[in-house]
Amino acid sequence: MKIVALAGGVGGAKLVDGLARVLSPQDLTVIVNTGDDFTHYGLKICPDLDTVCYTLAGLANPGMGWGQINETWQVLQSLKNLGGPTWFNLGDQDLGTHLERTRRIQAGECLSQITRAFCQVWGVQVTVLPMSDEIVSTQVITTLEGTLPFQEYFVHRQCQPEVKGFRFTGIEQAQPAPGVMEALRVADIIIFCPSNPWVSIDPILRVPGFREMVAAHPVVAVSPLIQGQAVKGPAAKMYRELGITPSALAVAEHYRELLSGYILDRSDQQQVEEISRWGIITLATNILMPTVEERRRLAEETLVFCEQIITQRR
Repeated sequence: MKIVALAGGVGGAKLVDGLARVLSPQDLTVIVNTGDDFTHYGLKICPDLDTVCYTLAGLANPGMGWGQINETWQVLQSLKNLGGPTWFNLGDQDLGTHLERTRRIQAGECLSQITRAFCQVWGVQVTVLPMSDEIVSTQVITTLEGTLPFQEYFVHRQCQPEVKGFRFTGIEQAQPAPGVMEALRVADIIIFCPSNPWVSIDPILRVPGFREMVAAHPVVAVSPLIQGQAVKGPAAKMYRELGITPSALAVAEHYRELLSGYILDRSDQQQVEEISRWGIITLATNILMPTVEERRRLAEETLVFCEQIITQRR
């Protein structure tokens, strides 16, 4: 069974890691959101891409959910001493990634080439692809402060401004990165990881030609919300500010036109009946992944569920 997983952020990275532990490397392709990429101190920074790759490589900082394990902060402290902006935490090891990525881009390499090279060095065996080699920038439209670049909203402003919409600058000109469409063509099923629907999965689906290709396949999504709350990140807050009650049901409705199956937490079992009315097959289980063992367990359950979905569609 060939799987394509769409991912961004910590929740997506955890499920991808679980899938990588139970699938053969040739059977898993991960397509990662790059809408939150930005330039800081002149460096090309790819937060979602790095989180996914660091997690797969066993390098991720387990306490923070981003950056590398055993990180040090001497460069950041030096910047602070000199009066530089330090609102975006750049650890010393993480900085090496951004420096080398930027050097390679300036030398003419594209993001997908660089990601492939980094994964080889880090020992990541599954295929990890950015959604596009072109620059796409997620912009958060706020009620009182106009439009903010995503990292300004997410990190610098700590998600405080009220949200009223999103814009993906450059999306119309973007093309799927090399390998993306081929992976989708041969996929048996596509998994939407428990990532923020608005700013992690939607940018991927908005790449021209992407949504149409996804719609030709069975799709299973894993809810990023449990009892109306996000395990990490602003997804629930975004739903509320957009006038939608945050819930596993709301996430299923967000993806409704594409979904064949949906996995939600067993604590949200009462929402299964309504989701099932839409013709979406559901699985209620424990979707929290605090440990590597839990990542593997959820991945195994997800794959069994995917096989059931594929069988029923034949």
